[in-house]
Amino acid sequence: MPTDSTRGTAKRKRRPKVLPIIKNDPWLEPYADAITGRHKDAIDAEKRLTSASGSLSDFANAHRYFGLHRTAEGRWVFREWAPNATKITLIGDFSDWQPTAKYTLKRIDNGVWEGSWGPRAFKDGQNYKMLVEWEGGSGERIPAYADRVIQDPDTHLFAAQVWAPKEPYKWAVTDFKPDTKPLLIYECHIGMAQNREGVGTYDEFRENVLPRIAKDGYNAIQIMAIQEHPYYGSFGYHVSSFYAPSSRFGTPDQLRRLIDAAHAEGIAVIMDIVHSHAVKNENEGLGRLDGSYDQYFYGDGRREHPAWDSLCFDYGKDEVMHFLLSNCKYWIEEFRFDGFRFDGVTSMLYYNHGLGQAFGGYGDYYNGGQDVNAITYLTLANKLIHELNPRAITIAEEMSGMPGLALPFADGGIGFDYRMAMGIPDYWIKTLKEKKDEDWHPTSIYWELTNRRADEKTISYVESHDQALVGDKTVIFRLIDDKMYWHMSVDDDDMTVARGMALHKMIRLVTLASINGGYLNFMGNEFGHPEWIDFPREGNGWSYKYARRQWDLVDREDLKYKYLNAFDNAMVELVSGVYNFQSLPMRKLWEKDDDQVLAFMRGDLVFVFNFNPFKSFDGYGILAPGGVYDVVLSTDNPAFGGYGNIDEHVEHFTQPDELYSPAGVEWLRLYIPARSAMVLKKHKPGRRSSAKK
Repeated sequence: MPTDSTRGTAKRKRRPKVLPIIKNDPWLEPYADAITGRHKDAIDAEKRLTSASGSLSDFANAHRYFGLHRTAEGRWVFREWAPNATKITLIGDFSDWQPTAKYTLKRIDNGVWEGSWGPRAFKDGQNYKMLVEWEGGSGERIPAYADRVIQDPDTHLFAAQVWAPKEPYKWAVTDFKPDTKPLLIYECHIGMAQNREGVGTYDEFRENVLPRIAKDGYNAIQIMAIQEHPYYGSFGYHVSSFYAPSSRFGTPDQLRRLIDAAHAEGIAVIMDIVHSHAVKNENEGLGRLDGSYDQYFYGDGRREHPAWDSLCFDYGKDEVMHFLLSNCKYWIEEFRFDGFRFDGVTSMLYYNHGLGQAFGGYGDYYNGGQDVNAITYLTLANKLIHELNPRAITIAEEMSGMPGLALPFADGGIGFDYRMAMGIPDYWIKTLKEKKDEDWHPTSIYWELTNRRADEKTISYVESHDQALVGDKTVIFRLIDDKMYWHMSVDDDDMTVARGMALHKMIRLVTLASINGGYLNFMGNEFGHPEWIDFPREGNGWSYKYARRQWDLVDREDLKYKYLNAFDNAMVELVSGVYNFQSLPMRKLWEKDDDQVLAFMRGDLVFVFNFNPFKSFDGYGILAPGGVYDVVLSTDNPAFGGYGNIDEHVEHFTQPDELYSPAGVEWLRLYIPARSAMVLKKHKPGRRSSAKK
C-alpha cells in the first residue's frame, strides 16, 4: 500500500515540468502551453526522425546516400529522390548529352531512383544533368545533391560537374578550437573582396584579404554567397544548389584551403546559410525537380514568398528535414565551417513571414501565426550542429524578437547561440537621418544598445551588407556624402569630413563597447569604404565597378581612410584583449542629455562619450569607483585623425565626496572635447596601465 510520501512523489512526477525560459520570465507564463508545446514538438520530431538511426547525426546523412558517389571499390552510384518522376536518365559529356539506356535510373523504394556503373562511366570534370520525365512533361534538371555546379561562360547555362579528385584534400589544421570571447565577426563576400573590377576568387581572398582581417584583429569571418546561386546580383540569397559551393569563386578544394588558412590564423569561419527559401528557377534549382509543385515546397498558396520572389520549403515533410539537416552536417563535415548565420529566420517563424506585423507584445509571438514545423526544423538544426561540434557558432538573423530564439533547447529555447541585434543599425540610420547633432541623447543611445533579453546573446553592429547596398547608404556616406570624393586628403581640414570621421569612430566604439555577445563589421566599413555595393545588372550595364572593395584607399598614406582603419584596429584590440569582455556587467556611471555625455564601466574600463557638437568640458565630473585611471584609447588621437586635445599621458585620480564615497564612488574629473570619446583603465596607485607601458 503506498505511503503518503510515495503518493507525493508520484504526484510530483505527474506535474508538468516548467521550462527555465518560463521560470525566468514571469511575463511568459500566460503562453506556457505554446512554449512547452513547441518544445515537445521538437522532441517528438527528433524521436520520429531518428527511430531507425538513433541520433540526429546519423539521420543527417542524405548527402552520403543521394547524389553521385564513387564507392570504395571504384564503382559509381547515383541516387535522387523524385517521387513524381516516371523516368530519369543522366545526360552529359559522357553521352553527348543524349539519353541512353546505359544511364537510365531504376526506381526503388520511397520515390528514390538509382543507378550503378563501372569505374569508367564518369570522369572527373565531366558535366551532366538529369533528364526527368513525368506525366505530361519533362525537363532537364540539376541533381538536388550535386556538390559542384558550374556555369558555361558562353551559354550561361548551369550544369552539375563530376568532382572526383584523385586525392582528397589534406587539412593542415586538424583540431581547430576558436577563441571567440568576445566574438568579433568580419562579414565578407568572396566575389567582391578584390580591388579589381570582376569576380574575386577563394585564392585571392586567402592571399590578399585574409591577412588584412587577421591584422585588423577580428577572430571570425562570416562568408556570404557560398551556396550556388544562378543570379550573382542576388548576393547569394536565391540559392539553387544547396550542396555546391559557388564555382564562380573557384573549386571546392580552394574553399577548403581558404578555411584551412583562416584556422591557421586563429580565425573561425561562419557560413551565411540560406534555408529560409530557394530560387524559383526550375532549370537550375529545386523548383519542380520531379515535375511536381510540392516536392520540397508547399503546393498551395504558401509556395511562393510574397516579398522575395522565391519558394518556401515545406518543413513539415520528413524528406525536407532530411535534406536541410543533412545540408548543415555536409558543410561542417566536408568544409569544416565553424558555424552558420541562418538567413531570414523571421520569415521562417511565421506563416505571414513577419511581413506587416509590429510585434508589439508577447501575444504576437504566440497567437497561432507561428510556423511550428519551421520552428521544429530550426530547433533540430541547432541541436544537430552542436552535436557535431560543441564549439559551433549559430546566429539567427531575426527581427521580430521572439523570446527563446537564442536560448539552449534544454531551457525551452530554439537553440541559437546568438541573434542579430537588427534594431541597432536601424537606430543609427534613423538618428543620422532625422536628428540634429544637438538632439543626440545619451539616454536614448544607451537604452537602444542595451535593450535586449538578459538571457540571450546578441550580435551588435552599426551596419552590415544590408546598409551598404545600392539604394541605401553606409554610415560614412550619410555623414560625409559626396565630400568623400574631394576632401579625404590628410592635409584637408574640411569640417564636414571632420565631423563625419569623429562620429564614425564614436558610433562604432559605443556599439562595440556595449555588446553582450559579439560584434560584426562588414568588409571595408571599418575604414569608411566609399560608395555603395551594386552588383552587375541590366540597369548598370552589367558593370562590376561597385561590386568590389577599394583596398588601395586605405593603403594610401595621403588619405584619411587609414585613420579610421587604425582606430578600428585599436578599438578591436582593446576589447579582444579583455577575456569574456562581452560577459562583463555594464555599469552606467553617467548620462546627461543636456550635456550629451554618457559614461559606463565594464571591468576596469570606463567608456566616456561626449556627443555634444559644440561644447568641450573641462574638469567634467563622472561618478566612478575610486582609484587611478589612465586613458588607453581616444578617438581624438592624431593617429586616428583627431586633434590631440586629450592628453593620454596624464593619470586621473578620483576625488572623494562625502556624499558619494560611502557608496563606493568618487568624482573622476576629465577634459572631454566635443564629439570625442575616450576609454580609461582603472589601476592601482603607482602602477601604470599595461596598455600604456
